[in-house]
Amino acid sequence: QVQLVESGGGLVQPGGSLRLSCAASGTIFNIGTMGWYRQAPGKQRELVANIIRGGTTNYADSAKGRFTISRDNAKNTVYLQMNSLKPEDTAIYYCRVFVGIANYWGQGTQVTVSS
Repeated sequence: QVQLVESGGGLVQPGGSLRLSCAASGTIFNIGTMGWYRQAPGKQRELVANIIRGGTTNYADSAKGRFTISRDNAKNTVYLQMNSLKPEDTAIYYCRVFVGIANYWGQGTQVTVSS
C-alpha cells in the first residue's frame, strides 16, 4: 500500500506563487509517473502536469510557462511550483502516483487565488 501526503496549498493573491509537495510512503519499489491534477467546483478533474521517472515532463496548456513540475526520486516526492497564479487556478489539487500497474491519489490540497 502507498500513502500520499500533500502540502503547500493555501490562499494567494493573483500573480503570486505557491509550491505544492506530495510525498509517497509505504510499500514502494519503483514509482513511475507522478502527476498533479486539479478539480474546480462544478468541473471535472483535469491533468495539470506529470513527470516520468526519467524526468520528462508534460503540461496542460493552462500550466505551460507558469508551472514547473519536478521530482526527487530519493525522497519519493513530487513538487509543483506555481507562479503567476490566476483566479482560474483556484481548485483542489491532487497528486497521483503510479507504482507498477496500480495508481494512488492524494487527499487533495486547496489552492485559492483571490484578492
